[in-house]
Amino acid sequence: MLKVVAVSGYKAHELGIFSNKHEAVPYIQGILKRRLVALIEEGLEWVVIGGQQGTELWTAEVVLDLKELYPELKLAVLTPFQDQDKRWKEPVQEYYREIISKADFVESVSKRPYEHPGQLQAHNQFLIEKTNGLILFYDNDQQGSPKYYLEAALKYQEAGNEYPILSVSFFDVNDFIEEANQSDWAT
Repeated sequence: MLKVVAVSGYKAHELGIFSNKHEAVPYIQGILKRRLVALIEEGLEWVVIGGQQGTELWTAEVVLDLKELYPELKLAVLTPFQDQDKRWKEPVQEYYREIISKADFVESVSKRPYEHPGQLQAHNQFLIEKTNGLILFYDNDQQGSPKYYLEAALKYQEAGNEYPILSVSFFDVNDFIEEANQSDWAT
């Protein structure tokens, strides 16, 4: 049973998404919600994200919505370093700040601003060691930043740790879109 799960995946720009109003976002959130609800019903208590644009912040929105039905569910935002949003555009900063203002726990793994890639590696390792499993929106056919989470999780597994990796692929998103469209068509 997973009590604490990390969620990560593609950043918005890696998917060619430059607005949270993009038509794909509700479908990505829908499949993430489906995965989270299944885990909540099995005892999931915490969802942990790093606060990156894209999959992680979309997941945060889903968790905040799910808290209405599952008030025991908690959201933790553990950023890799302080002020990670410093160079983001103002509307994205506002969106980020709104999310973290509603999170149950917010902290930075590194207490310093960005200095080097080692902070990101340490962050990924920290999240994997502090969670019971990972939901990762990633497809091996389309490389991107989620591969670093995957590599760290696989290395953790290889060290003898039980650490489930629940993948969400483009195939899963497409299936969800087809289901959603069929249910709309049928009504």
